[in-house]
Amino acid sequence: HDPHALLAASDLGVLATLKSDGRPQLSPVQPHYDRGAGVVRVSSRAGLAKTANLRRDARAALEVTSPDGRAWATAEGTVTITGPGDDPRGPEVEALVDHYRAAAGEHPDWEEYRQVMVEDRRVLITLAVEHVYGEHIG
Repeated sequence: HDPHALLAASDLGVLATLKSDGRPQLSPVQPHYDRGAGVVRVSSRAGLAKTANLRRDARAALEVTSPDGRAWATAEGTVTITGPGDDPRGPEVEALVDHYRAAAGEHPDWEEYRQVMVEDRRVLITLAVEHVYGEHIG
C-alpha cells in the first residue's frame, strides 16, 4: 500500500485546520495532489473557517480514504494561501486556473470561470507536504 498513490487518486478528502481554541476544524474538500511538486492544492473561499484558521495557523492535515474504506492516507504540512484576487487576469486567479487545469482539464468557458473566481473571492490553498502516512486494512 502506497499512501502517496492513494492521495494522488483521491478527489475527495477532509482537511483539518486548527481553531483559535486549538480544537480541530474538519472540512470536506476536493484535493489535487501534485506528487512531483510535493504539494496538495485545494480551491476554497476567503472568509470560510478553514481559510481564516489557516491564515492564523498554517499547519494542516488532509485525510483521504479509498472508495471501499479499507485504506487511508494522511498528508501533513504547512499551507500557503494565494488570493483572493480582484483581477480576472491577475496572478491569484491564474493560480486557480492552473489548479483547475491540473485537477480537471479544460474548462468550457475560461472567461466565465475567471469572473466567478473573483466574485466568489476564491483562494488557492497549497499544502506543502512534509509527512505522509497511511494504512491498508487487509
